[in-house]
Amino acid sequence: MGRITRRMRVTRLRFHGEDVETDTRADVLAVEEPLEIRVGGRSLTTTMRTPGHDIELVHGFLFAEGIIRSREDIREVRYCPGATGPGGENTYNVLDVTLAEHVPPPGREHERHVTTTSACGVCGSTSIEQVMGRRVHPVQPIRLSAQTLGRLPEALRESQDVFSRTGGVHAVGLFTPEGETIEVREDVGRHNACDKVIGARVIDGAMPVRESVLVLSGRASFELLHKAVMAGIPAVVAVSAPSTLAVDIAREAGIILAGFTRPGRMNVYAGEAWLDT
Repeated sequence: MGRITRRMRVTRLRFHGEDVETDTRADVLAVEEPLEIRVGGRSLTTTMRTPGHDIELVHGFLFAEGIIRSREDIREVRYCPGATGPGGENTYNVLDVTLAEHVPPPGREHERHVTTTSACGVCGSTSIEQVMGRRVHPVQPIRLSAQTLGRLPEALRESQDVFSRTGGVHAVGLFTPEGETIEVREDVGRHNACDKVIGARVIDGAMPVRESVLVLSGRASFELLHKAVMAGIPAVVAVSAPSTLAVDIAREAGIILAGFTRPGRMNVYAGEAWLDT
């Protein structure tokens, strides 16, 4: 199965009144492992992620942080051969990035000396001003069909292969305005899945991602809207609720933001003037 999923023993309990039935068997779980990101040999951050598409993740993360603007800003990304497991095998859990000569190294403000989880993000009262000030591609609003947006979470669900096997990962997808799939990535961290999607566009030289819709399998957090703003994405559709700061940044940037999106219904928190109903 590779490192994306792993079989582990689980004991299932079923209750029948006062009686308990037990059954021990193998279950498929999503793998969660640390990925340390280094730039020029210096540790920048460590994130808990599902292995796979690590190069995309690094490109997306560095782009969202404002460290790079295009694929030409990175000269090389490589796994560190010194990162080994108990048996001496390469764990593939440390990536070192060599920036192009014209790109300044990240400053101390970019360093995170704690492990980044799916709950981590940029915080504080000046967060929106910071993001809007360093964005590379301002959002250009486009008209979109509300009916098409309403169908996108279901289209995303159809591509969630790892979730179907484990029930334990998030998904982020990028779709065309007509509802066609561009990229879908899954990860234990929703921010990682988003970085992988946007990182794939950076690597392909397809930035900014203006003619597109970002679809989230869960809630719409500030951090995910931040990443959409940096990439110039004009619409974000979530299965669950947005946070207040996510709504604030969507309104400030001119992004369509929909939450609680299901077949036949959705709540629109920002950008409703750009929706065709």
